[in-house]
Amino acid sequence: MVNVAILGFGTVGSGVAEVLTGHERSIARKADGLVKLKYILDVRDFPNSPFAPLFVKDFSVIESDPDVDIVVETIGGATVALDFTRRALEAGKSVVTSNKELVATHGYELTQLAREKGVCYLFEASVGGGIPIIRPLSQCLAANEILEIYGILNGTTNYILTRMIRAGLSFEQALKEAQEKGYAERDPSADVEGHDACRKICILSAIAFGRHIYPDQVPTEGITKVTLADVDYADGAGKKIKLLGRAMKMEDGKICAYVAPHLVDCSHPLAGVEDVFNGISVRGDAIGDVMFYGRGAGKLPTASAVVADVMDIARNLGHRKALCWAPGGPDAACGTDGLASRWYIRAEAGADSLRAALGEVKLLARSGAPAGEAACLTESELTQGQLREKLAGLETLSVIRVLN
Repeated sequence: MVNVAILGFGTVGSGVAEVLTGHERSIARKADGLVKLKYILDVRDFPNSPFAPLFVKDFSVIESDPDVDIVVETIGGATVALDFTRRALEAGKSVVTSNKELVATHGYELTQLAREKGVCYLFEASVGGGIPIIRPLSQCLAANEILEIYGILNGTTNYILTRMIRAGLSFEQALKEAQEKGYAERDPSADVEGHDACRKICILSAIAFGRHIYPDQVPTEGITKVTLADVDYADGAGKKIKLLGRAMKMEDGKICAYVAPHLVDCSHPLAGVEDVFNGISVRGDAIGDVMFYGRGAGKLPTASAVVADVMDIARNLGHRKALCWAPGGPDAACGTDGLASRWYIRAEAGADSLRAALGEVKLLARSGAPAGEAACLTESELTQGQLREKLAGLETLSVIRVLN
């Protein structure tokens, strides 16, 4: 029998408890033995919960119990969760987590500690919720040299953009609706400012390219400045605005990772990923393009990925499953200045001014555009530096928005 302790009884933690107990027989069959929930750690009281007898408030109870094999960390953040994770690994217990902030910031350290102690540190649920991506990337696609990973990594922002596109809601209206439906937190900054997607692309980069990339090495822009005017101009060009996280290995071996709104062609599969769904594309030298699609968050989808990691460890108890990579550092990542792209520019200027500044462009139109406003797509690919130089060369051009 394998005993499990859950840290944190919020949305994900309670979902894990439900899946572990509700699917106990099928889990036992697939995991080659009984997987039993023994403890739940939370500072709050849950006297009416069916799991009430399992609650403890002192982590040392779990830490010192030799019968606990796997600790599931769903506390979130990188303070208490980091302390408890270190202590669990030091005590010889495997750890499973959905905590993308912890993995993105301390993943290298924690995977190394797990390796030293002969246990596992798994985190399938930290990216994509219930979408399997970590395991396929590290195992099924292991024969490939990964060239690029990019995709919609945050369901909240994708829901907001979908409602702006489909219903003509402003950003503020779509955000309020997302909060009312429970898709966005009261403080939505981690989602709408791109930090959540940033952490996820860091984790994917580490798995794909073998170096730890820290969030502060990833230029990040959210969707707070995207307006209905930008949505309409994109639609006129046959494109949709999506918040993408991207990572690719450059010729010098450094990793270029960033998060920003992009204009995605309507013919691209990611353009059809709507509402709270995520879509992640992986490009390998042998396989070509592979796409993973599904619900990127939610109680039971995320719990499903957590429990799958628990089962994986239970099947192989005593045999360490290594997920590790090389340390990061200043030499691991590079900025986005060298990336060339076609650009969307909206400005308080006439069409002639845009052409004078940028050369050949594709002018865009929208109904109700005010006089003195113009938008375009550059015909040629330009680096950020080249674009800045061209725009700075025309003093009469007042730029409102620039997007990839």
